[in-house]
Amino acid sequence: MFSKYIGIDLGTANVLVYVKGRGIVLNEPSVVAYSAADNRVVAVGTKARQMLGRTPGRITVTRPMRDGVIADYLITEAMLRYFIHQVAGRMSLFRPVVMVCIPAGVTNVESRAVLDATLQAGAKEAHLIPEPLAAAIGANIPISGATGNMVVDIGGGTCEAAVISLNDIVVSSSIRIGGNRIDEMIATYVRRRYNLIIGERTAEEIKVAIGSAMPLERELEVEIRGRDTIDGLPKTRTITSSEVTDAVAEALTSIVTNVKAVLEQTPPELAADIADKGMIMTGGGALLRNLDRLLAIETGVPAYVADDPLSCVAIGAGRALEHFEIFRDSLTPV
Repeated sequence: MFSKYIGIDLGTANVLVYVKGRGIVLNEPSVVAYSAADNRVVAVGTKARQMLGRTPGRITVTRPMRDGVIADYLITEAMLRYFIHQVAGRMSLFRPVVMVCIPAGVTNVESRAVLDATLQAGAKEAHLIPEPLAAAIGANIPISGATGNMVVDIGGGTCEAAVISLNDIVVSSSIRIGGNRIDEMIATYVRRRYNLIIGERTAEEIKVAIGSAMPLERELEVEIRGRDTIDGLPKTRTITSSEVTDAVAEALTSIVTNVKAVLEQTPPELAADIADKGMIMTGGGALLRNLDRLLAIETGVPAYVADDPLSCVAIGAGRALEHFEIFRDSLTPV
């Protein structure tokens, strides 16, 4: 009874932590800086992200999560331990009970790695919940009834679409394209069009400042600074929102195709419910301008962005842990 109940959205781009009774208490980038010589962790989260592209050779800055799953087990464990200690303190007597979100399409090996890393990082108990289910719970969608509800969760590494009924996933599809892939496409476009090399932080800033899934009525533009590929000197260029729309078109087409694939597999009765109620969009990718309009036009189903799309998954994980008996059968078996 003295243990803390913690829900963790272990994302490719950010880690969010929800604590029972307190809500979201931590939101930091899933980035770790460590010394290459002795594998000692130098910084985690925001401090590590500030070092991206700015470190000497002896320090390596890495994202241990890739496409929603663990790419570097030891670094992920160190990152989890840091975040759990930040929230639960270092009391070994009452270790926390943790619910971690994982993509719906992961393999048994990938889900086992997340479970083991969480236990090694200091959790007393660890459970896994599929991200679309957690997103639906966090977005306050009434999923307990026998009606169809559709969630599209676009994170840093994955885009997941799922139809949920009776507290469980009926149909789901996951592709490993998300916010990070969109950032890469912007950086590639800038390099090809302007012969300018920019870092991933700059690409993300462009996406947030002027990115749009469809052409805007009033075009936006932003100045970008990078290194010229020809003479190697720092240069400044101006990029417009329509150029960013063109740059990310391929990734957006994949997201639309993924959503359509789920709708095609949905049983007719549930499809009728979704056509009536529409789909709810969660995750940081849902904040891209006009993405809801694009999905609505391409699928014919209304699309709505959740009230707090960034936090839905972490909140849902925490609530699923609070009501464990209700969601026990819907959790990912390992």
